[in-house]
Amino acid sequence: MAKLNAEALGKIDLIVAKHKNQAGPCIEMLHEVQDSLGYIPFEAMEKIAVATGTSVAEVYGVVMFYSQFTTEPKGKHVINVCLGTACYVKGAQQLVDRVEKLTGAAVNKTSPDGLFSLDATRCLGACGLAPVCIIDGKVYGNALMGSTFTDEIRRIIKQERGAEVKA
Repeated sequence: MAKLNAEALGKIDLIVAKHKNQAGPCIEMLHEVQDSLGYIPFEAMEKIAVATGTSVAEVYGVVMFYSQFTTEPKGKHVINVCLGTACYVKGAQQLVDRVEKLTGAAVNKTSPDGLFSLDATRCLGACGLAPVCIIDGKVYGNALMGSTFTDEIRRIIKQERGAEVKA
C-alpha cells in the first residue's frame, strides 16, 4: 500500500474536522474524501473511524457497501460498462473486451499509464437503451461498436496518447 503524501493527509484532516460533530458524518466524510482524492485510502478510513467513534471495520463496511466508493485510485478517464442482463444480452461483454484492448485497463482496474479505469457495473437503470456505458459521467445508450461511445473513446485516446485508434 502506497504512503499518502502530506497534502492528501491534510485534505483528509480538514474533511474529518469539518464533519466531526455532525450527526451521521461518516457518509459525508467519505464522499468528500473521494471527491477530493479520487478514492478513499485506508488512512482516511482510520481517521473517519476515530472522529466518528466507530471502528475502522465499520467504516470499511460502508465503503464496500456503496458501489460509488472506491479504495483504488481511478484513472483520468473512468469508463463504466453495464453488465446487467439487458446490456449483457445486447453485447456489453464484447464492449468490455474491446475497451480493455483499446485502453489497456483490465476490468475494475486502471491502465498502467493511469489514464483509464474500466469498471464493470450492474444495472444503470436505462435498460431500454442497452447496452449502456458511461465515460467520465456522460451516459451513452446503444453503445455498440461503431457508436458515439466508441468514437468518444477513440477521441480521448488520440487526445491523451497522441495516437489514432482503429476500430
